Amino acid sequence: MIEIKEKSNCTGCHACANACPKNCISMVSDEEGFWYPQAEKAKCIDCGLCVNVCPIIHKRHPDDSCMTTAIAAINLNEEIRLRSSSGGIFTLLAENIIAQGGVVFGAAFADDFKSVRHICVNDIADLDKLRGSKYVQSKIGDTYKQAKDYLDSGRKVLFTGTPCQIGGLYSYLRTPYENLFTQDIICHGVPSPMVWEKYVVFREKQSASATQRMFFRHKKYGWKTYAVLFEFSNNTAYVKKLHEDSYMKAFLSNSCLRPSCYACSFKGIKRQADITLADFWGIQNVLPEMDDDKGTSLVLVHSYKGRYLLDKLSDKIKSQAVDIDIVEKYNPSVINSVVANSKREDFLKDIHKDAFEITVLKYTKKSFLKRLRSAIIKIARTFKHYLKE
Repeated sequence: MIEIKEKSNCTGCHACANACPKNCISMVSDEEGFWYPQAEKAKCIDCGLCVNVCPIIHKRHPDDSCMTTAIAAINLNEEIRLRSSSGGIFTLLAENIIAQGGVVFGAAFADDFKSVRHICVNDIADLDKLRGSKYVQSKIGDTYKQAKDYLDSGRKVLFTGTPCQIGGLYSYLRTPYENLFTQDIICHGVPSPMVWEKYVVFREKQSASATQRMFFRHKKYGWKTYAVLFEFSNNTAYVKKLHEDSYMKAFLSNSCLRPSCYACSFKGIKRQADITLADFWGIQNVLPEMDDDKGTSLVLVHSYKGRYLLDKLSDKIKSQAVDIDIVEKYNPSVINSVVANSKREDFLKDIHKDAFEITVLKYTKKSFLKRLRSAIIKIARTFKHYLKE
């Protein structure tokens, strides 16, 4: 029977719950809003499957037969690119699989936008549900089981998610499938679903209306200075740049991430997924001709299946190969776990007590002022340099 003694050793991937033949494992939220497995002892038959499929207990090593390569890429369809978080490459991968009669799994908002869960789509028209970043942990549910059913029936499957969710899928399946394709992301960490729900409730109270649409990465101010956008049913809207929005402040200050994110077991250039997608931060320095501030994707190809998928897109993208060493330089999250905020536990307790923005301001004000001070010093030094000239 699976038993979580240290919460940092559980990613909440749902592999154990999907594998249990007696359905005696439930994923239960703790006081911080994160899911952990809870087994009904009376139903358990001690088969050990839940332990055997845990991607933390039994780590699966990436396939080293194919060298990881990196490219900068842009979807030539500008409309899709502007509706995407970075360069619009996910949409092309997904369209290709669906065109072959396959299905695509990914993270989508619930109808009320207060939670995120994994769903399956088999129609290109539904890809908009999966497009774009979701800065909150997505609930896998029984989608590993669904994916296996499709794979066993011979259909192609593209499963997308965080590195730990892809690791959970492979551990659950326990056997290779030629018709399975996977895509993960360079992940900063997953925030608490509880914190996200509280934020949506706060925003709706401020607008006195229900959420109709939501974007974490709207490009109103460009790709590099992306904005959080809520559109409400009373035809009002909320839009703030990433450093102005209280939820993004909590997220980027590492105040509300899952315990396992601070010592992630799935970091590294080489991944279990066939393809990794991310923002190509630093593109203006590496390939300025690929930067128009509308979004450029970093694509890491880890397997022969990944290369096969990317080759299918050659006439629909603008791309340029880059040195793999550049990846870590401009996106260190590919290798390094984030450092926990020293006041994380206090933040997650106080979020229940005070108004959302008051709590965020209380715990991020100092770090924000520190960043502001650094910026002022940098400007002063630059000004001093010009005076000397």
